[in-house]
Amino acid sequence: MTRPLIHVVEDDESLRLSLLDLLRAAGFEAQGYGSTGEFLLRPLPDRPGCLLLDVRLPGPSGLELQAALASHGRDLPIIFLTGHADVPTSVRAMKAGAVDFLEKPVARDTLLEALGRALTRDAAARAARDTVRQRDARLAALTGREREVFDRIVAGRRNQQIADELGIGLRTVKAYRAQVMEKLGVTSAAELGRMAGEHGASSD
Repeated sequence: MTRPLIHVVEDDESLRLSLLDLLRAAGFEAQGYGSTGEFLLRPLPDRPGCLLLDVRLPGPSGLELQAALASHGRDLPIIFLTGHADVPTSVRAMKAGAVDFLEKPVARDTLLEALGRALTRDAAARAARDTVRQRDARLAALTGREREVFDRIVAGRRNQQIADELGIGLRTVKAYRAQVMEKLGVTSAAELGRMAGEHGASSD
């Protein structure tokens, strides 16, 4: 089981080191960065974790980093830390998907509770992505003829209609239908339709 990696973007070195010590003592791996630019220069590993992010930073702000990650499809939960809290900034951060918006100095328990929520969100997002990858891999494993049968099943065609359209026998259609069901791990045309719809939505 991979330990979560907590990214801490904070320009105040003493606070950054203090946060890193706190996180490591709580059992996390933690990595510190002094600016948005420093964070962006390092490859972001594909592993459980979240981002503790200051609002005011040298160069691009924490809010700008939040927007950049979203625009590149990087679904990393963010907890903002700031010594200059104001309502418009906090509202903007939360509307953009931040898990929490905390004021410095932050109590240990408050921070760990926010981290728990962020990591729960990260785990749910990862599970959803894994489900999508598995579904797409099963669809990609269909042969050309199986895909033709699959497309017609989800379009509502009956077996005889599929046979007529593809110029194959009814028994052959039934055999292909069974193969498609088995490969995709479903038991009904309704499940096939739902899978096709979800695949189409994620491909848009």
